[in-house]
This record gives sequence, structure tokens and C-alpha cells, in this order.
Amino acid sequence: METVADLAAAEDVLLFVNAAIASTGQREFHSDVDAQRWSLEFLHEYMLVNYRDLYAATLTLSVNDRNAATIILRLLQTGRDVSPAQRALEGRLIAKALRALPTNRVYRLFTALRRERVNNRRTRAIMREWLSERPDLTFDAIKYRSAFRDAVRHAHLRVDDLPHTSGDAAGELAAVLFNWRSTGRFRTPQFETWRRAHFDRRAVFELPYTVAEGFAAKHRITRVEFLEKIAPQMTRGERLRLQRSAARVGATGVASDFTDLSRMPLTRLAAFVLALPVVVRESRRAELAGALRAAALRVVGPRAGTWGSVAAVLDDSYSSSGSSEKRRRPLVVALASHFLLEALATEYRPLWLSGDVDPLMARARGVTALGDRILDGLESRPELLIVVSDGWDNAPVGMAAAVLRVWEERIDPARSTTVAHLNPVFDAAGLQVRRLSPSTPTVGIRDAENLPELVAFARFATGRTGIAELRAHITAQVDRWLAEEAPCAA
Repeated sequence: METVADLAAAEDVLLFVNAAIASTGQREFHSDVDAQRWSLEFLHEYMLVNYRDLYAATLTLSVNDRNAATIILRLLQTGRDVSPAQRALEGRLIAKALRALPTNRVYRLFTALRRERVNNRRTRAIMREWLSERPDLTFDAIKYRSAFRDAVRHAHLRVDDLPHTSGDAAGELAAVLFNWRSTGRFRTPQFETWRRAHFDRRAVFELPYTVAEGFAAKHRITRVEFLEKIAPQMTRGERLRLQRSAARVGATGVASDFTDLSRMPLTRLAAFVLALPVVVRESRRAELAGALRAAALRVVGPRAGTWGSVAAVLDDSYSSSGSSEKRRRPLVVALASHFLLEALATEYRPLWLSGDVDPLMARARGVTALGDRILDGLESRPELLIVVSDGWDNAPVGMAAAVLRVWEERIDPARSTTVAHLNPVFDAAGLQVRRLSPSTPTVGIRDAENLPELVAFARFATGRTGIAELRAHITAQVDRWLAEEAPCAA
């Protein structure tokens, strides 16, 4: 039988997991950046001190990149008194998590380790392993030069010990990192182009876009000229991301034909769509909707059409506009979740708070009248009701909680309809993602791609599950995660 202490321990862990998924330490609609960061720092410290093994295991639970890097940093800072078995497990979790993180985030973490003077043997081994697995050290050397150089020094690493860097290649890599001004010409074409770009503005336009951008200011190249001439070096994703800013400054060579939209990750694609002017969304409706559906189907795979009847209450109220740092993020998650649930369900009914029926035209406006829309969703008695909202029910305040309480206690005590609330916003003041009602499971969400796993995880978020069951679930997730082939971020 679970004790009060067991239930409280489970609640502690769930508080942290939800925060680590939803919060990136940036300003939200209802809380500023300082409140977000202070709350996150407190939760990280509390988890590390009280539940270290579960703290490490949360790397497997879809926590966002910012919090994954923080977890790794804190584990490496405090490993002195950890048992050998726990240290070995943490090492495996950290190594795999690093492979999945974006490259810039890993180099930023390595810089933080150096700044905090974390230089134990385990840290150096993990850094050496990650650097040894990099697919293109030439590109890393010119794009992340100072961070790469500091990582090599901090890990006590010899450049010629890295793969594919023996002999002349190792010498040129070391020269770029430590003494490029005294080296003269390089045999490696990318190194030579990078060297020339320091004094020859023509060479700037032969570099990859992300490397060339740093040289544009040095040579006082206007934004129009830079975007026009660097366009051939851009990737498809860079073209899509930059075409609006290019149009604003009058650069016409960056335009994309939208043919590769379906290759974009679902949540990122939803953000791209919502950033487009309404007239563009209208004129390219078929392409955009097709791309979103294709991205959703890639995520769900064989689970397509297996969830039975699903109703979704999707928040497009004014607060879904997010903040200056996270523009439209709650609305982006709602739009991406719409297409994902459409792919998962056998029968699907979307209910936007605004009453709109065209998801591609979604925009943030109006009050958060969750109660009425939850009633509409429950009316058809679906097998699953998903609410994607920041939880600030204000029209009227508390109606959603009252509706859910009456439904669960009087109308559907057998719980034939499963209700889950997915919240993309961390409430810093409450140290949690805001809940709709005490009996309705609420979990944080950052990317819609994680929705299926989060819905399954939501059963632990009702306050009725103790730490033993939660620990068993997380342990099983760790075993599955470590057994999978590790992804490698570009």
C-alpha cells in the first residue's frame, strides 16, 4: 500500500519532469524570464539532491534540450560520492543524450564545464568520446572554433588522436584551432576558404551559410547582398527559415518552392506555417496541409488510426501567442497536436476555443473558455479527450475544473472516457505546469512529436500513483532507451 510519503515523492518527480519538458527558462505569457529560471534551478537542485537516480533517468523522458544539458552538467559536477554502478549508468545516459542534442548545445555545455572547472576523469572521457564520433570535424573547426579548441584543451585531447585526423589532416586541424594566422595556405579546401574569408569578401560566399554569417559584419556586407549571394550555399531548411526576412529586406534569391516541407519535423513545420502571412497560407493551403499530415504520419508510423474516437480541445486564445522569446509556441504545439491526433484517431473531432474549423488559419485571440469546449468534447463520449492548453481557464474562471469534476464523479465514474491535459507552458509561480483539475492528469509538452508517449505517461500525473510504480516505469523506459540505437544530431 502506498503511503503519503510515497505519493509525495512521486509528485516531486512529476513536478520536475513536467517542468523539464515544458520550460526552457525563457519568458512566458504569464511569467518573466527570471521567474522561469529561478524555478527551474530550484527544481534541478531539489531533484539532484533527493532523487539522483531518477534525475539522471529523466534524460530518457523527452525533456527539452536546455534541461537535458543542465542535467548532464549537474551530474558531472557532483559524481564524487556516487556508486560505481550508478556512475556507469549515468555515463551511458549522458553519452546517448549528448548524441541527440544539437551540436551547438553540446559545445555550449562543454564551455560551461570548462567555466565551472569540472574536469574529472569521467567528464574528460565523455568529451573525448563525443568529439571522436563527430562526422565532420572540419566543419566543427570553422563553425565552433573557440568552443572546439577549448573542449580539446579541457579534455586533455591530442588532435591526432581524433578519427580521420592523422598526419597532415591533424596538423591542419590543430593549426586552425590554435595558430591559423601563422600557417599560410591550407590543403583542406574548407579550411583554405575559411582562411581567405578573413580578408577576402569574395570567399565569404563560398562558405556554408552559418559560417559565412559571422564574416558578413566583419566585411560590412549588407543584408541584401549577403542573402542574395549566399543563397546557393543554404540548406533547404535555411531557405525556408529565412525567406520571410529576406523578402523584408528585398532579397529575392532566397525564395523556396516549398517542395521539401514534408521532410521538416512536425512541430518545426507547424511553427513555419503559423509564421507565414495569412494570404500565403490560403494560397498554399493544399501544400501546407499535405506537408503537416505527412509529417504527422511519419511520427505515428504503425500507430496510425489505432486510438479509436478522439476529441481534442485546442487552445487558440490570446495567451497562446506566447512571449517575445517563444512567439506563438503554445499555438504551434496545438496546431502540431491537431494533425498528430488526426493521424492517430479512428474518429477525430477537433474543437478550437475560437470556434474556428480551419486549423491552417489559426491565430491567437480571445479568452480561454475551456469549460464550454470541454463540454462539447465530452458530449459525444469519445474514448479519449485531449486538452492542449496553458490551463489559464478564465471565461469563467474554474469552469473547466467544475465540468471535469462533475463528469468524473457523476456522469462517467467508470472512466470510459480518458481525459488528459497537455500543457506547453510552465507556471513558474506554482513550480508546475498549470492543472485544470486535481483529478485530471496534466503533463508538460514541448514538441507534439512526444504526444503519444506523454499521454501514456499521464496516468502517473493524478496524484494517486506512488513512487514505486513511477520508478518501475522510468526504469523500464531507461532500459528501452539505452537498447535503441542512439540518434546523432547534425
